[in-house]
Amino acid sequence: MSRIRTLDVQDVSEEVAGILEEINQAFGYVPNLFSTYAHHPPLLEANWNKVKRVMMEGVLARKSKEAIALLVSQDNGCNYCVVAHTGALKMIGVSDEEIERISAQLDDADFTPAERALIRFARKANSDPHKVSDDEFAALKATGVTDAQIIESLGVMEVFAAFNKFLDVLQVEPG
Repeated sequence: MSRIRTLDVQDVSEEVAGILEEINQAFGYVPNLFSTYAHHPPLLEANWNKVKRVMMEGVLARKSKEAIALLVSQDNGCNYCVVAHTGALKMIGVSDEEIERISAQLDDADFTPAERALIRFARKANSDPHKVSDDEFAALKATGVTDAQIIESLGVMEVFAAFNKFLDVLQVEPG
């Protein structure tokens, strides 16, 4: 059970209600993550804007971004985000079998070598950032990825590493 209650649209100011409505339009519902952030409107707005910019814009395919979010969340043990990004992958048409390949054996998943390299890089940056070697970075660059793609993949990792911690400490339930 969540340590802090989620807020409904009738519990918030008009400004916050507008943000929650925008989130509802984007996802078809308001995830409990954002209903919890609604207790501090500036943080709700900042995080919603970051999600829009990181997950809905940029050069990386949405599938790659969702895979990074899923795998970083698995690595961090965040059940909420694992459930959320498994659902997001399904919403963009990824099959259960493909999601299992992403989770269990990335080499068998339907990604280009550059996408796989970015996904692995984001995971390593999340789990052990001080041990990303120059050789590993050079190997990543050798796949042909751009600096913008590297920054974008790290941006996805950054967002979900932070969300993982926020959700876990507050024990927010998926929904």
